[in-house]
Amino acid sequence: MQTLNAKNLTLGFGDKVIIDNIDIVIPEGEITVLIGANGCGKSTVLRSLARLLKPKEGNVILNGEDIAKMKSKDVAKKLAILPQGPITPEGLTVYELVKQGRHPHRGFIKQWSTKDEDAVHHALEVTNTLSLSNQTVDSLSGGQRQRAWIALTLAQETDIILLDEPTTYLDMAHQIDVLDLLYDLNEKDGRTIVMVLHDLNLASRYAHHIIAVKDKKVLAQGKPETIITPNLVHEVFQMKCNVACDPIFGTPMCIPHGKGRCIYNNLNQETATTGT
Repeated sequence: MQTLNAKNLTLGFGDKVIIDNIDIVIPEGEITVLIGANGCGKSTVLRSLARLLKPKEGNVILNGEDIAKMKSKDVAKKLAILPQGPITPEGLTVYELVKQGRHPHRGFIKQWSTKDEDAVHHALEVTNTLSLSNQTVDSLSGGQRQRAWIALTLAQETDIILLDEPTTYLDMAHQIDVLDLLYDLNEKDGRTIVMVLHDLNLASRYAHHIIAVKDKKVLAQGKPETIITPNLVHEVFQMKCNVACDPIFGTPMCIPHGKGRCIYNNLNQETATTGT
């Protein structure tokens, strides 16, 4: 297994600081979810963990080594990232896309091997995209396309997978479909998965570990049962809510306050009017 953490990490662009002096430990073999308001720096943290963004200060440590000092190909053998809304070249088939995941394992003169082919086949199989191999990626539905991109990351055969909002733009059924797939990868293969999610209830259901980001800092990190509370949700999102127990999974379930059609109020009004 590979370990991933950050120490005294400060991130930003130019003179602007987005993340200021944070420490993060990603639990091995678990699912970690980053939560926080829009623009708080969740995606920035994820990019830095993948060495796509150089820290202003501090270090990202991958398997005991400063990731900034590692060769790109060595990083890609240990860690895969799926950015938000990746763009596929027009006309590329699913097989051709997933095949690119083997690039870190191949040299200039190394020929395509049986191991490479097996890795691509396995990635297509576990993501249920094998039957789509010859279709172009741009012809797929949103859920199918996301599965194809996840297959690409799996073909890298890394112990750590980072995903930036993997359920964005997907309907509810496809959101669950993608998250179930990631859950199975964690449960069956022991993959360490780190992702950014906006839905707190889905984050609570699938994550073993949650990191809440606010005002350039890590406000809290730990199990969903201790992190997702009315006070923390209000502090992070400036939103009042109740937190109940999910009746199916037993995980925290956030019920936001706000305006809307409330049948309890209607029942109370009817009772007051009829006197029953």
